[in-house]
Amino acid sequence: MFHHCFDPRAPADELAQIRAQIARLRRREAELREAYLTRSDMPCLGRWTKVEIVTSRRKVFEPRLLPPEIRNDTAFQREKVTRRLQTSPHEPASCLLPELVAEAPADAGLRLVSSR
Repeated sequence: MFHHCFDPRAPADELAQIRAQIARLRRREAELREAYLTRSDMPCLGRWTKVEIVTSRRKVFEPRLLPPEIRNDTAFQREKVTRRLQTSPHEPASCLLPELVAEAPADAGLRLVSSR
């Protein structure tokens, strides 16, 4: 069973936190990678790790270089379906406790409604 929306360990919140951590780590990795590729003064030996720049070559197929009549021919296309989880902040009001007071006509005042 999943946790209530006020639980800080709710799976949706945990997923968003993990993705934020991954994004932060990717940014830091990109900074370090750029430094190693552009600065010769970067230390390559750490306490437990060494960094080496390895260069390799491989042939890559470039479909955009094909003539449009082949590139746009549906006989050479297929549909690919993907599913992904998207996280976004939600409105705090959408996660309120059950309504305790029901709306009533203006002249009737308020009445208590059970939450059960």
